[in-house]
Amino acid sequence: MIITRTPFRFTLGGGGTDLPSYYTKYGGFIFAAAINKYMFINLNRPIVDDLVRVKYTESEMVEHREELKHDIAKEAMRMMGIENAIEIISMADVPGGTGLGSSSCYAVGLLNGLHAMKRKYTGLQNLAEEACDLEINRLGKPIGKQDQYMAAFGGLIVLGIEKDGTVSVRAANVTNDVADDLNRNILLFYTNSSRSADVILEEQSNGAREEKKDVVENMHYIKDLGYRILEAVENGNITDVGLMFDEHWQHKKKISTKMSSPRFDKIYEVAKENGVLGGKITGAGGGGFFLFYIEEGHKKLKKSMAEMGLREMRYRFDFEGTKVLVNFMDGVR
Repeated sequence: MIITRTPFRFTLGGGGTDLPSYYTKYGGFIFAAAINKYMFINLNRPIVDDLVRVKYTESEMVEHREELKHDIAKEAMRMMGIENAIEIISMADVPGGTGLGSSSCYAVGLLNGLHAMKRKYTGLQNLAEEACDLEINRLGKPIGKQDQYMAAFGGLIVLGIEKDGTVSVRAANVTNDVADDLNRNILLFYTNSSRSADVILEEQSNGAREEKKDVVENMHYIKDLGYRILEAVENGNITDVGLMFDEHWQHKKKISTKMSSPRFDKIYEVAKENGVLGGKITGAGGGGFFLFYIEEGHKKLKKSMAEMGLREMRYRFDFEGTKVLVNFMDGVR
């Protein structure tokens, strides 16, 4: 048996510039944070038969991987040359469709576990690229590269994405005190609605690919704002981060009509009336979690959000990335 643990994430700056339709023309930039909410993958090779069992929100039992409905599990098995005789069980602290990178957490955690199962060590950069290849190239998902890298590396991470797709990774230069202040001042509230990001990401990707002026200009602005958010954090000027989150949200909403909704606009309005300097929807938008930056009046904000039906999710930053928690495999099959 092997068990892996892989962290979820939220983006601090540059979100959307990791999409191939954008970075292949202009280069991308991401500043993001991994959090201690996790995807757990349990792998086992059964002794009694050669069936494939995959358990998630559904439960599948088939004779060969090609019969699986779970596209990521099937493709990961293809990549690792495994046809049958395996059990894959996933559990997560946060459900899918909530803007925290769940599908990539699954891909990274599963690939990490399969490498461990085959006793083939791979570095974090290669693991992230394998997950990118799986989701973007092989499955054709309209997503970017940040989720896979954040899942693999963890921490407060800066990604530079070249036009050819090469990704440079570095840890942001953040002191422990600043990290603690960010953790205290950035609050997450579940909107009680989940969504598939594919429609929004397709719209955003098409806008960048077709070089629609409003989409491209807003993404340029978001990338520049990401650089400024990183600079503010590394200099300890975190009040500016909250104000720039507000700028980011106003520009992000212009990229897609599905990014927000009258209900989300009202939530944001009430949040600002209760001390929030700025915020945004996690991930592509349209559902999931609201991320708010607030320095004073945390209790008042939490009460107002609860009255609107939102639940707070408490968290800490994760600095470990994906890891194998348990490895009791007897040998390679």
